Amino acid sequence: MKIKTRFAPSPTGYLHVGGARTALYSWLFSRHAGGEFVLRIEDTDLERSTQDAIDAIMDGMNWLNLDWDEGPYYQTKRFDRYNAVIDQMLEQGTAYRCYCSKERLEALREKQMENGEKPRYDGRCRDSQCSHTADEPHVVRFRNPQEGSVIFNDQIRGPIEFSNQELDDLIIRRTDGSPTYNFCVVVDDWDMEITHVIRGEDHINNTPRQINILKALGAPVPEYAHVSMILGDDGKKLSKRHGAVGVMQYRDDGYLPEALLNYLVRLGWSHGDQEIFSVDEMKQFFTLDAISKSASAFNTEKLQWLNHHYINHLPAEQVAVHLAWHVEQLGIETRNGPELKDIVKLLGERCKTLKEMAAACRYFYEDFSEFDADAAKKHLRPVARQPLETVRAKLAAISDWTAENVHDAIQGAADELGVGMGKVGMPLRVAVTGAGQSPSMDVTVQAIGQQRSLQRIDMALAYIAEREAQA
Repeated sequence: MKIKTRFAPSPTGYLHVGGARTALYSWLFSRHAGGEFVLRIEDTDLERSTQDAIDAIMDGMNWLNLDWDEGPYYQTKRFDRYNAVIDQMLEQGTAYRCYCSKERLEALREKQMENGEKPRYDGRCRDSQCSHTADEPHVVRFRNPQEGSVIFNDQIRGPIEFSNQELDDLIIRRTDGSPTYNFCVVVDDWDMEITHVIRGEDHINNTPRQINILKALGAPVPEYAHVSMILGDDGKKLSKRHGAVGVMQYRDDGYLPEALLNYLVRLGWSHGDQEIFSVDEMKQFFTLDAISKSASAFNTEKLQWLNHHYINHLPAEQVAVHLAWHVEQLGIETRNGPELKDIVKLLGERCKTLKEMAAACRYFYEDFSEFDADAAKKHLRPVARQPLETVRAKLAAISDWTAENVHDAIQGAADELGVGMGKVGMPLRVAVTGAGQSPSMDVTVQAIGQQRSLQRIDMALAYIAEREAQA
């Protein structure tokens, strides 16, 4: 059997981390088996579905590199197909027209709740429609079996059983002629030959209804796997106050897609004690029986740890592609300065996110007019004038501008003055970066460039001279 899975989000909001994890699990299951992965947009909720949400879903899938083999299919473009199936069901008697008014249904619901009963349709129109005509306002309901049970073997949770008496006759077409979500899903899974449905546990109650409709259509029933929810680190359902935002917000916050994928795959699935997984390893090892039944807690610190790992272990050229977007957002012009792959190597150990790295790299490309006040007060004192003048002369004399030669110049200045490297290095750091923190001075000065470094040392010397004059 050829494995075929699908990810079928409703475009009523952004692609959040729970949806992204479901998409990842469905994608990995198909890729592991050499099968196919379908993207389907379930946009039957016409009032709440938006193009912005569709775009956000696409952007998130593309950023995470979760490619699909078919689609995207849109349910709103398949209404003719759904209605044709419903008409066929009406002819076969597996569906029927219901003419009950909204007022009657509301009164029925209230009475059932007063009696402590589960609200459900009482089947009034199931077998008596003789006094109605087909053009009267009506909905179409599925004729759900009234005896027996629906039993399915959830690939994560094991056997699950629902009594058919608990399931009322589901509306499959509204009064306005539009088919409903639960019905569209069934026809889509049938037409698209979906073999495995991997989705959130909030869909468990939909499953018996969908299975009964599939059986009524004579369609094959796929395997189902329902993934537990993701909780915040306080044990409550993940929400915006936990940072449960759209996936693209993680891009905006400086995370690499590889880090988020690695984090999401481990948020409910495991393979021994391994924590770091390449995408190829995920495809190789992923199985449904290794998914936990328990809810998982989102931990931002763990995600940051993974992101820091990937910043430093992926090829610098690959990380630089993502860094370029953040640098561009800050309006930093990078033509006059080091390549971004060199920035990744320089700042990788210091930065946990690419957003942090982009903000930290500005001095490599842009000149500044002011020094950090605290750093200048501490390190650009009159006592720093001679070390800066000495190291400036040695830097200016370099003909082959390499980090090794820069290091020799700084060491030579310290040796000449008979002081430790710090007495030269710290004033030099503040002079060329404007602040008190940076990577080692040899690689930093080399990356900033000879002329720009000398000009900044001159600015620092002028600052010291002004400070001396005010003393």
